[in-house]
Amino acid sequence: MPRPTKQQIDDEILEAAAHLFARHGFKETSVQRIADTVGYSKTGLLHRFPTKEALQTAVIDRCVEQIRDTGADVAALPAGPERDRVVLTGLAHLAVAQPGMVALLLSSMLAEPESEIGQALAVIGQTLATAFGDDLHTDTSRALRVTGALGAVAVASLALCDHLTTDAPARLAEIGYAALGH
Repeated sequence: MPRPTKQQIDDEILEAAAHLFARHGFKETSVQRIADTVGYSKTGLLHRFPTKEALQTAVIDRCVEQIRDTGADVAALPAGPERDRVVLTGLAHLAVAQPGMVALLLSSMLAEPESEIGQALAVIGQTLATAFGDDLHTDTSRALRVTGALGAVAVASLALCDHLTTDAPARLAEIGYAALGH
């Protein structure tokens, strides 16, 4: 078996950290807990990410990057059903491939805006709104539907992660799309 690349190792660390940050919060997640989860020494992990704050920043940056990539796919589309479907399909693929990132996305929706985690994760919510082509602060009804759609995709993918098949992203996207009421 070939050795994992630097990128594969970093991806594994960031995915595990995202899951733990979403589940336990930034304060309650130690570098040692992340190292134990991925099977590396704390020293080895700190060699790649020198501080817990650097790791936190890298996780948030990765999550935002992935959502922006999804948003870039729809930049030319007007806000509406077609754009919503493409964004939800991209997020469903992310949910299956990287459930930790989607757990972090979900926790960004649940965090108190003034809390430490809420402030750190606010950029994720802003990036999601941009991907959907919305200003979710001005349309409460739309904000509720988008939140419900994201929640449906995230919760279903996390709760059933051990039972998902190759058609799961399409099915998850349809569930989210139905929640939007199109």
